[in-house]
Amino acid sequence: MIHGKFQDILLKKKYGQHFLTDQRVVDHMIDAVEIKDASVIEIGPGGGFLTKSILQCPIARLWAFEIDSDWAEYIVETYSCKELTVFEQNFLDIDFSMFDEHKPWTILANLPYQVTFPILYRFHQHRHLLKEGVVMVQEEVAQKIVKTKGRGFGFASIFFQWFFDWKLLDKIPPTAFNPPPKVFSRLLYFKTKTHVPEIQNEEGFWKFIKVCFKQPRRTLRNNLVQSHYDLGDFSDELLAKRGQQLNMDELLHIWQQLQ
Repeated sequence: MIHGKFQDILLKKKYGQHFLTDQRVVDHMIDAVEIKDASVIEIGPGGGFLTKSILQCPIARLWAFEIDSDWAEYIVETYSCKELTVFEQNFLDIDFSMFDEHKPWTILANLPYQVTFPILYRFHQHRHLLKEGVVMVQEEVAQKIVKTKGRGFGFASIFFQWFFDWKLLDKIPPTAFNPPPKVFSRLLYFKTKTHVPEIQNEEGFWKFIKVCFKQPRRTLRNNLVQSHYDLGDFSDELLAKRGQQLNMDELLHIWQQLQ
């Protein structure tokens, strides 16, 4: 049933609103996580298509974050129940200490394309509060995150794989949304790693990785030549490689030699 008020609310381009309309996609999102007694976060519920299905599950609670006041009000009026709390807030601006009491949390969200990476970095910053989740992202972004070598492999791949386990789920066509986006999307499952090996001078390491991939088609030598790193101990063969030709273990080994 479509409520009359739903039809009256205008979609706002500035928020990148593309609402999911395919129930099979929602079912796959929910089936991929342990939903029983879970504390669930939804980001950008919009018209509540995913919200409704989450609330039909035996969850402990659902906290939904909606930046658009019209849709926040609609969700409250349409799906109000004791398990649901709606926050009219930008997820990027919230104080994550609010999640401490009911951790660990499960994320289920159709992420706005233009803020996908800022949101994922927030997940990283507060990963001790998160157990697992499924997010809908642009297909190109999903492929970049799970890459382990070759074209498309870069800083984002290395960084997010270091802290989370990832798994590609369904590829979603534009027709699954209203209005349809211009690109394909992908369901992406993640789980927070319980043990992350320590990296010597970790802050320096991530800066080093960014330099290695500054120009992906350039060799390591050309990317690093203007940096302060001493490359004297490395072979010409290694320095002639591109970052995309190396994996995380090889990059870590180079970093350890630089220390």
